[in-house]
Amino acid sequence: MTTDAAPASTSDETTVRVRFCPSPTGTPHVGLIRTALFNWAHAKHTKGTFVFRIEDTDAARDSEESYQQLLEALKWLGITWDEGVEVGGPHEPYRQSRRLDLYKDVVAKLLEAGFAYESYSSPDEVEARHKAAGRDPKLGYDNFDRDLTDEQVAAFRAEGREPVLRVRMPDEDVTFTDLVRGDITFKAGSIPDYVIVRADGSPLYTLVNPVDDALMGITHVLRGEDLLSSTPRQVVLIRALMELGIAKYMPEFGHLPYVMGEGNKKLSKRDPESNLFLLRDRGFIPEGLLNYLALLGWSLSADEDIFTVEQLIENFDVHDVLANPARFDLKKAEAINGTHVRMLEAEDFRNRLVPYLQAAGLVGESLTDREDEILTEAAPLVQERIGLLGEAPEMLAFLFKADNEIDVAADARKGLPENLAEALDAALAALEPVGEWTAENIQLALRSALVDGLGLKPRLAFGPVRTAVSGRRISPPLFESMVILGKDSSLARIKAFRNA
Repeated sequence: MTTDAAPASTSDETTVRVRFCPSPTGTPHVGLIRTALFNWAHAKHTKGTFVFRIEDTDAARDSEESYQQLLEALKWLGITWDEGVEVGGPHEPYRQSRRLDLYKDVVAKLLEAGFAYESYSSPDEVEARHKAAGRDPKLGYDNFDRDLTDEQVAAFRAEGREPVLRVRMPDEDVTFTDLVRGDITFKAGSIPDYVIVRADGSPLYTLVNPVDDALMGITHVLRGEDLLSSTPRQVVLIRALMELGIAKYMPEFGHLPYVMGEGNKKLSKRDPESNLFLLRDRGFIPEGLLNYLALLGWSLSADEDIFTVEQLIENFDVHDVLANPARFDLKKAEAINGTHVRMLEAEDFRNRLVPYLQAAGLVGESLTDREDEILTEAAPLVQERIGLLGEAPEMLAFLFKADNEIDVAADARKGLPENLAEALDAALAALEPVGEWTAENIQLALRSALVDGLGLKPRLAFGPVRTAVSGRRISPPLFESMVILGKDSSLARIKAFRNA
């Protein structure tokens, strides 16, 4: 086997087939989802096929809970797949743990053709040979077992040794053209023959990943930069599979930039800001989060940070992805999310608040008629004021609470005028005669009593009433909030605060 140009490759006529193939370990994180997003956008842009398969051959680390979370994450974000788990397709099954017989057949062919071989050396023996030759003992496997004699194999077998299976790496450079980084070369001898099957017969990622790509006709492999070092192994194995007639062509590879966190360290799946569900709990919406994740390595144009999913699909080109690391900036992500929150239709925005109000215990599993009315009237008051849906419960809580359940925040008491009681008495006196309870009439009455009557500065005049009504220093527009509460409730709260 040589590393000359592959005898077949993808072309402009080849229908694009990309895959997202995570291992079900841990909670989905933004780096993983960014990879899914770019694959999905590439498939959609090219009218190709997006395959979602699960790499679950590591029984010790894989979990059903994580698998369900992956499904939930993609469904929440609206990243749909054409083939794969749950939806099926022509290459079922799409979970590697259910494809073991397929891998055994491929391994047998690799062994028979000499592309793979049995290796009996233990790590201690490899290290000892390096030491004896004056080499660094940590160099790794030394290709010792490539050409064992029948007698040597028999002796190892007699000792009860079970071999691992390794791929025979070529003696020439391995070169491929990366869609993001251009031509990349790994020098001959820089990568030892690597294991594809453990001694117990279980297959490794190094086997199953390229084999599935070959069997499923994957044309483009878009994945994280952290996997770049394993790509020459994949290239070599796929070339072997092509010679065996198992693979039709060599896929094109594109390695997506690292996602960095604070302090320019690679964003870890353990970093809170990388946890997809924590971001959702805080109130990110799919439209805003997808917009921001797309900016982690790609952009619509130099001066356009805000775009829709439809615009992403229309304009996405993997050749435009940048090789430089992208930094996950939580503040920028929140700002972009806020823009998308404000772009929502009023009824859509209102409905998306319900789960957050339920999580905060402000409403029950189903809204009462009164709660439904409050939410419909209150939602427009906060849509322009929040960047995350999770901010809404704190701002709207006072509207759903009983008059005697209002708790006054410590910061709301600061800055209140010294003549607080006088101001509250004046407000009550002005509001009680108001007939038609409208925002305009409430404002006129309070302005007349507090600004004109008591001489309070407009910036501070309504603070006492706001604190009495909401318990907070900052709230949705005061007069509109008092309309939602109604006259009786508004006056009852002012009286209660006055007498506290």
